[in-house]
Parts: sequence; C-alpha cells; structure tokens
Amino acid sequence: MSNLQAVTRGAHHIGLTVPNLQATQQFFADCLGFELLGEMPEYPAAFLSDGTTMITLWQAQDPQTAIPFDRKNVIGLHHLALAIESDWQLNDLYRTLQNTAEVDIDFAPESLGTGPTRHFTVTIPGGIRVEFIAPVQQAA
Repeated sequence: MSNLQAVTRGAHHIGLTVPNLQATQQFFADCLGFELLGEMPEYPAAFLSDGTTMITLWQAQDPQTAIPFDRKNVIGLHHLALAIESDWQLNDLYRTLQNTAEVDIDFAPESLGTGPTRHFTVTIPGGIRVEFIAPVQQAA
C-alpha cells in the first residue's frame, strides 16, 4: 500500500457526449432537478448541477454515425452513479422514471450486496447508464 496521500478531492464535473443534447438536458433538469448553469451553443454543450455534481453534456457531431455506448466492450465510462439522499426518494424516483420517455430501467430498487444500501440502474436518453444509490436509514 502506498504512503502517498491522494492529490484529488472528488469529481469537479463529469462530461458526457450524447446524441440528443436537448433530450438528455431535459432528463437531468425535469427528472432529477438539476439546474442549468450555462450553455455553449457553438459546441453545442450544456452544463448542469445538482448542487454537488456538475454534469457537462456535449452534443455528438453526427449522432447518426456515433457509436452507441457498449459497457462491456468500450474502454471508459461503464456507468455514472448518483447518490440519492434517502430510500423513499430512491423509490419515488424509480416510480417517476417508470413513466419517463426514453428511459429504460435495468432493474427495480434492490439491495446492493448484503448491506442496507439500495440501488437501481437505468439507461437515460442518449444511451448512458446511470445508477441511483441510497443508503437505508437505520431506525434510531
């Protein structure tokens, strides 16, 4: 084990290339409550945040010829995992996403391993896999 202290302090932002900037931006804003921080129309790009994590969305130059995400065969992002504050919010988000166009749910909220943490995974507009994960609050 290294004695070197980590030089990084968490993620500043996560950049995603998407085939439909507007649809993916709308997902983050309307389904997850992210705030639009800014846009770069000449790229085009949009910058959104939940107050903790900034997501940068970049429009693919030619969505028709862009290679779709393949988590098992492409080096790079496997999925994006976003923390949810509580188990009830996780369940509420799951119910919302069940009725959201262009969102494919991989599995319903379930325990992560043998611990109290629960999670579920979806594919959002643009083909990016997103995991939502929440610790179960222990009764006092």
